[in-house]
Amino acid sequence: MMVINNLDGFADFRFHAGYHCDPKLPMPFAGLASQKNHMTLYVMTVYGHSVTEKWFRQAWAAAGKKLDMGKCCVRFKKLEDVPLDVVGELIARVPVKEYLAYVEATVGDRIKKRRNS
Repeated sequence: MMVINNLDGFADFRFHAGYHCDPKLPMPFAGLASQKNHMTLYVMTVYGHSVTEKWFRQAWAAAGKKLDMGKCCVRFKKLEDVPLDVVGELIARVPVKEYLAYVEATVGDRIKKRRNS
């Protein structure tokens, strides 16, 4: 999987608590994977953020494309099935600092508890 980590001028930014309790792993923001029967775009800014998810679903529908989506994964067969302008706007909508603050507010206490156990 390709993971996008170089956004907003951050060079391989790191979440200070680490991803899955490992500070050596970068916090994923977006990723692209090729599966057996489809490709998948993972956009972590949609996961658990209802306002962003609602905007994304509406923008995708307005582009006239069929959306096959899980919690943060968008499955597609061909690049032509993806409204790239919508994906670009989605990634640009959430600054990295805002995303990291959201992650810390959501899971930061759990990570700290695991480290102290």
